[in-house]
Amino acid sequence: MTTKTFLKAGLIGAVFSAVTAHSALAFPTNMTTDGSTNPPVGHYEFCRNLPQECRSNPGSSAPAVLTRDGWKKILAVNYDVNQAVTPLTDKEIYGVEEHWAYPDQVGDCEDYVLLKRKRLIDAGFSPADLLITVVLQPNGDGHAVLTVRTDRGDFVLDNMRNKVLLWSETEYTYLKRQSEQNSGRWLKLQDGRTVAVGSVSQ
Repeated sequence: MTTKTFLKAGLIGAVFSAVTAHSALAFPTNMTTDGSTNPPVGHYEFCRNLPQECRSNPGSSAPAVLTRDGWKKILAVNYDVNQAVTPLTDKEIYGVEEHWAYPDQVGDCEDYVLLKRKRLIDAGFSPADLLITVVLQPNGDGHAVLTVRTDRGDFVLDNMRNKVLLWSETEYTYLKRQSEQNSGRWLKLQDGRTVAVGSVSQ
C-alpha cells in the first residue's frame, strides 16, 4: 500500500474529526509530567555525538495547533517510516545492547522515533512538540515511541502500528519523555502506576 492509498483510506477526515470528541474522555488528552529524570543511556550518548539535536527549544510552551494538513503529515510520516525501516535490535545491528542512531533500512524502536522526529521537523513541526517517549509494554519490555504534542491531545507514533492514537488509547505504561523546553533533558510522566524499567529506559 502506498502512502497516497493509505491516506485516502478514509483516515484523514474521519480520524481528524473524531479527535475533536476526546475532550470528554476520563483520561487527560495531554500527558502530565512530574519533574526531571535521567535520560536513557542511548539518548545521552546520541546527544554527545550530535549535540545540535539536543538543544533548548525557545518560544511558546503551548502545544501545536493541530490542523488537517498537520494531521495528514503526521499520518504520512508514521506510515512511511514504518514501511521503509525493517525492525532489528541494536544487538543484531551494532552488537551492543543500546545504540541510538538514524536508521539506514534497519533499526530499533528508538531509531524509528529519531527518523520520524526529523521528518516532522523538516515538515515544519517544532522540536518542542516532537518528544521521544519511553514506555513499558504489557509484557514488561521497554519501548520508545514519538509523542506529538497538540492542542487536541498527545498523539503517539509507533513502529508497531500505522494507526496514530492518543497516548491514553494505547496499552503502554508511560515512564518518561523529553522536555518540551530542552531536547536534551527528560521528564518523568505520571501514569498512575509504579513499574520496573526496561533496558531502553535506563
